[in-house]
Amino acid sequence: MNLVMPNILQAENLASDRVLNGVVNDHYAGHESNLVRRWLPVAEWFDDRCDLGLDPYQKYSRGKISATVSGVFRNGVAFSGVNFASQDYLSLSSHLRLVRSVKSAAEDFGVHSAGSSSLMGGCEMSLRLEQAFEKFLEYREVTLFPTGWTAGYGIVKMLARPGDHIVIDFLAHACLQEGASCSGATVHRFPHLSNEAVRKHLVRIRSAQPDAGILVVTETLFSMDSDSPAVAELQAICTEHGATLLVDCAHDLGCMGETGRGILEVQGMVGKVDVLMGSFSKTFASIGGFVATQHRGLRTAMRACCGPQTFTNAMTPIQAAVVLEALAIVSDPEGAVRRKRLAANVAYLRQQLHENGFVTTGEPSAIVPVAVGDSATARLMTRHMTRNGAIVNLVEYPAVARSKSFWRLQVMADHEGSQINDLVCKAIEARAAICNQPTVEECSP
Repeated sequence: MNLVMPNILQAENLASDRVLNGVVNDHYAGHESNLVRRWLPVAEWFDDRCDLGLDPYQKYSRGKISATVSGVFRNGVAFSGVNFASQDYLSLSSHLRLVRSVKSAAEDFGVHSAGSSSLMGGCEMSLRLEQAFEKFLEYREVTLFPTGWTAGYGIVKMLARPGDHIVIDFLAHACLQEGASCSGATVHRFPHLSNEAVRKHLVRIRSAQPDAGILVVTETLFSMDSDSPAVAELQAICTEHGATLLVDCAHDLGCMGETGRGILEVQGMVGKVDVLMGSFSKTFASIGGFVATQHRGLRTAMRACCGPQTFTNAMTPIQAAVVLEALAIVSDPEGAVRRKRLAANVAYLRQQLHENGFVTTGEPSAIVPVAVGDSATARLMTRHMTRNGAIVNLVEYPAVARSKSFWRLQVMADHEGSQINDLVCKAIEARAAICNQPTVEECSP
């Protein structure tokens, strides 16, 4: 994509293109002995970007999350428009049934868990939620965590110890990667979605260490690329070589599959993966996470020996009540209707983007990644979008490769066709405003 870079820089009266290019690592003052001051240049770089409208992060919404949104950037500048930047796939965040569940739970149980799950932080609502998900997921035990991050980080770090091995997809979520790095186990990262690479790793590890523990880690739906592994084949490979498979289903559970049980349902693997973890913050309109397994006793062990489970407060009764009611909607006819609406919106958005020369990646899901070129192009196009009423999330390094940037469009069941059209029209306008020539050949992200 060709940019009008000199004209833009001159118009903005910038001394350099530092706000249009570069990443956090370029500004981190690692030579500074004061650990706090090392981050000052990073903050100054983000502030300079924010002053010019080139830092789309750390936004604050006003009012309810819905298909439209208003709010402010961290410097107080207001924005409003169609909302493709919130994770509310079935549009449940303001659903009347969930609002009522909050009021009822607050009256019956109060608003605070007041303790760790390993002590007395659980309540009747959290117990009912665990039991409901055991039935929904067809697992013997489901254990709640205060967030999806703590569930992923905690279970990886707990299961694998020094002397063990973790074989993890190169693009697995940061909570899984950090859990692996902190576990003390030997970590092997395999090319994205390559089951054959996993097989080769397991053969090598087993030949050298027949008795070592091996944890294989992947996701059902990768949130940056909207793609999925062949889970049945991967589970068979793990079983053959005595490895344990851990799968993260955060982005598809509830919003995909005939009954809402996600990619595992689509692939015929419900209840068949060794260990399943997920988050409630995408479809279930709340904070929280879980770990599910067929292995009796893992829940008791986690509450005693998993730091993010043992040494932090449990989900509140209100959060548990919200997820429980969201699960009821996911499981009833209304949930099926919402999933169909979501799928139709995803298909229509992808079609409109393709017809207008934009490149999307992965398979149809509530996440639609759109390539928007290098950092400078992406930042300028994103500024144009937000200033003109299309709110999107920009994804840059280190979440993606340094040379590429994406919009991660997040689709909701309640999006209207006119709102999708509005988004695509504004994307076309942004491309035309930033590129020399707004043609598909010379100006396609």
